[in-house]
Amino acid sequence: MRSFFCWTIVLLLSLPAVSQDLLSSKYTTAQLSQQLIPRVSWIPFPPAGDTAWTADKEVADAAVRKAERYLHYEWPGIPATTSLLIVRTGNRSDYQAIANRKREALATLLLAEIYEHKGRFIDDIINGVWSVCEESFWGASAHLPKGDSYAGLPDVADPFVELFSAETATLLAWVDYYVGSQLDAVSPQVRKRIYYETNRRIFEPLATKHHSWMGNSSSTGRRPNNWNPWICSNWLNAVLLLERDEHKRAAAVQQVLRTLDNFLNPYPADGGCDEGPGYWGAAAASLYDNISLLDLATHGAFSYVFQDTKVKKMAQFIYLAQISERYFLDFADADPQPGMDGMMIYRFGKAIGDPDMMRFGAFYYQDNKSAGTYHFFRQFFARFMQQEVKAAAKGLPLPRDTWWPDLQVMAARDRGGSAAGFYVAVKGGNNDESHNHNDIGNFIVYHNGLPVIIDVGRGTYTARTFSSKRYDIWFNRSDYHNLPDVNGYTQLAGARYKATDAAYQSAAGYSRMSMDIAAAYPEQAGIRQWRRSVRLDRGRAVHVTDSFALQAPGTFRQYLMTCYPVDVSRPGQLQIQDFVVTYPAELLEASVEKVPLQQMEDEGIRQKWGDNIYRIILKAKAPVKEGEMELRITNSGSVQ
Repeated sequence: MRSFFCWTIVLLLSLPAVSQDLLSSKYTTAQLSQQLIPRVSWIPFPPAGDTAWTADKEVADAAVRKAERYLHYEWPGIPATTSLLIVRTGNRSDYQAIANRKREALATLLLAEIYEHKGRFIDDIINGVWSVCEESFWGASAHLPKGDSYAGLPDVADPFVELFSAETATLLAWVDYYVGSQLDAVSPQVRKRIYYETNRRIFEPLATKHHSWMGNSSSTGRRPNNWNPWICSNWLNAVLLLERDEHKRAAAVQQVLRTLDNFLNPYPADGGCDEGPGYWGAAAASLYDNISLLDLATHGAFSYVFQDTKVKKMAQFIYLAQISERYFLDFADADPQPGMDGMMIYRFGKAIGDPDMMRFGAFYYQDNKSAGTYHFFRQFFARFMQQEVKAAAKGLPLPRDTWWPDLQVMAARDRGGSAAGFYVAVKGGNNDESHNHNDIGNFIVYHNGLPVIIDVGRGTYTARTFSSKRYDIWFNRSDYHNLPDVNGYTQLAGARYKATDAAYQSAAGYSRMSMDIAAAYPEQAGIRQWRRSVRLDRGRAVHVTDSFALQAPGTFRQYLMTCYPVDVSRPGQLQIQDFVVTYPAELLEASVEKVPLQQMEDEGIRQKWGDNIYRIILKAKAPVKEGEMELRITNSGSVQ
């Protein structure tokens, strides 16, 4: 019988993560040894100078022209005092700028030599290799251990592996693979140095010491974040290309698989990335990098991974988290406009058999994108799929409703397949997620693909960003999100500070998420219950309803963040561009302030939003013990 109503109600029942060891349990080390193509006969991509590289003459010529700027390049050193900036001023950017500039030059020279293959760039490549190998530390000064024993400088006698040291190993490994014989023609010491430094700084530390990003021994109980698959992808690259001992090579690959399972096993069943779309490119996407490389090195022995339901959902997160062509969800340390690696996304979509993801990736593909050095190996895949992606169907799925029950995030729009009209997203979760902001109950509102009520996102990373002073930074605090403070107290960081009783509802005419956010605040706030409901009435309005009960009469302030000036002159109405936010004037009084962008961290905010961050403050007029208040967001012309 046909129902008069088409609707669903989903209470939050997080699915327990299953420790399945999807990667490491498939093959024993002995079986893996049989699957791996020996290093001496492994040809993952055409060799340097092969005609396949010059099939697109325009691309090849552009790569060579770019590298010509680095002929006779003066390779900079990194002064100790530049590393010391991380403890003296909190500045990490100056150190990374020098390191990145060197690696960009080396990568550019390598690509040009692969294309041209006349030896014209070899001397500069050798100088680049030598300069990098002479660095005291391949990583970022910000990733040095804290404490007086380091104090901003690396201990060269005790190497450890972090993101950018692993990235450096990959770049050197591909130098060795593509132009190794040309290096030997000059001196056998160049390739010897590449292996020596990579073995000392990467292979031996990874084989003998547990690193916290590997997982399984963290005292915090937090599951591994993007560091795990990102570093593993570079570790795998380097060991496949450089390790001559086949027994060590297979053992290292098996260790990579076990480490990746530490990332995959506890990953939420819904595939949601709590680090956001920007970090997805180094989290789920880096997991894909590992599997695609393993497939190349084994004639496809790991393609079974792409049939796994959780892996598919991890892949699909990137297009489900899209707001519009320009904007994506930016809760926590995410960016509102992250760059999309269209080729990688297309390849991942093809691997899991998802046409929507393939269209999404093809939409964002740019064939003139700079090579860069992060995830350097991706461009080798890209060079030989350009024509396929250029000819592929392009489009943005823009689903009407998305619900991640484990992540506790709802996203909904007026109609599927279009950015027209309202878009709303809401998050629950807890305040100990990776790259966390204290933001339980936060929501955002966009209209026609453009921001109205925003999450500011992250600013420039400094020494404070990942330290005990993280929540001294304003945009990490709950009172600079679309949330209340209660009796002067804001939300606190930690897994115990979380949403409870979260629920999701969806029907043809609306979508709604509700939760109690009381547990996100300290006991001193005196909150018995703070039930927040965010509802999108399709084609009409967004409603944010807070039902609260305090232990005693108290005060509160409700904050809203936007990137536009706000008119608060009419009691009960906030005018933001073409939108009106109505609020109960008998309960609240409104004011607005422009947030000054003056600190080092604020430069990242300025880059994303300009000098245009405004905080609306809706302050309770009198102490109150319990009540309900609603904010209603509409187009100006539809106010009733």
